Amino acid sequence: MSTMNISLPESLKGFVDEQVRQRGYSTSSEYLRELIRKEQDRQQLRSLLLEGATSALGPEADTHYFSRLRQQVNES
Repeated sequence: MSTMNISLPESLKGFVDEQVRQRGYSTSSEYLRELIRKEQDRQQLRSLLLEGATSALGPEADTHYFSRLRQQVNES
């Protein structure tokens, strides 16, 4: 695992330390890794949403559409 040193103002360090205590993280590194993972997930979701917004329309989601989906699931 690589190491990265960061500098924080005392107010932010205090906030991180408090989050570590309140949320049950073992270390501030564990807390920051979780924040970074959440940001990666957020960016991936944003990308997928934008991709979907610019894509062509799919089939109409009517009763028959959902019936076919249920049938596919039941056959799996």
